[in-house]
Amino acid sequence: MDEYRQLIGMLGLIVESVGVLVIVVGAAYSCWRYLSAQQDSVIRSYHHLRVDLGRSILLGLEFLIAGDIIRTVSVQPNLENVALLGLIVVIRTFLSMTLHMEVEGRWPWQGRSQGNLDRTD
Repeated sequence: MDEYRQLIGMLGLIVESVGVLVIVVGAAYSCWRYLSAQQDSVIRSYHHLRVDLGRSILLGLEFLIAGDIIRTVSVQPNLENVALLGLIVVIRTFLSMTLHMEVEGRWPWQGRSQGNLDRTD
């Protein structure tokens, strides 16, 4: 049983590492895209930078939440660990929702027609 918990704990760390990697690579790509854009459209390039960066952070947060859940299952599930996981998930979910609002111009539960900005990219 100990080997099983170690394996699950390791898988959780791998999933969290993928989340961090997604954020870092996404940030680097977003910055590269912004810096290599034509200077005649600075406002549009800045908008793309924010959208690309926000999307990579959103995807990375999803991996980080999944890793936290996997690691919590692998340790002794007591009230303290579950409460800590709940707090982490609430904070990261709030971050995801606000980033979604920034990137898409609408809340996640709103349909596309209800958003403030129609995205075509």
